[in-house]
This record gives sequence, structure tokens and C-alpha cells, in this order.
Amino acid sequence: MTVTAKTLVASKIAENAQTTQYTATNVRTIIDKFTATNYSAGAITLSINLVTVADTAGNQNLIVKLKSIAAGETYTFPEIVGHVLNAGDFISTIASAATSLTIRSSGREVTT
Repeated sequence: MTVTAKTLVASKIAENAQTTQYTATNVRTIIDKFTATNYSAGAITLSINLVTVADTAGNQNLIVKLKSIAAGETYTFPEIVGHVLNAGDFISTIASAATSLTIRSSGREVTT
């Protein structure tokens, strides 16, 4: 077994459409950190889905719903830290505005 610390989602601006941010490809992944920073002048919401292989983002896999992040705030999403993605599972997000949140995620990929 090999464990590799990895950036799962490199720093990027969160989209205002449901978007796959990371897929566990041929590995099992442990989410260690997920951060969103609001660089806009108003509060913005972010929702996060942890989706199993062959499923789509929806209420059945919604982990964080409409978390409001104040202007200038950084939030670390303890709700998803420690969750495990099996091969083919993925992280999907949607923000309430397209040019307001910077997101980043780190974790460990485990191969057998």
C-alpha cells in the first residue's frame, strides 16, 4: 500500500454551476482539508457533494448545503474532512456566484 499526500483541487475560482472538482481515479482518497475564501464584497454560498461512482450530484450526496461565507472570510469545511472517496467517487461543488470564491483541497491518495 502506498499513501501519497496530494493537492486534490488546486487553487481555483469556484463555478456557479455544479462542477466536478476532483475524481478519485484508481485510488482511494482521504480528504484532509477543503478551504474556500470569499474575495468579494458580499456573502456567497457554496454547496459540496461527495458523489459515488456512477451517480450524479444531488440531495442524496449533499454534504454541505448553501454554506454562507462572508466577505473576506475563509472557511475550512470540517464537514468533509476525513471523508473517504473510493475509486471513481468525486467532489462536486456549486457556488452562488461565479467570481467570488477561491477553493482548494488537499488529501491523501491510497493505492494497493
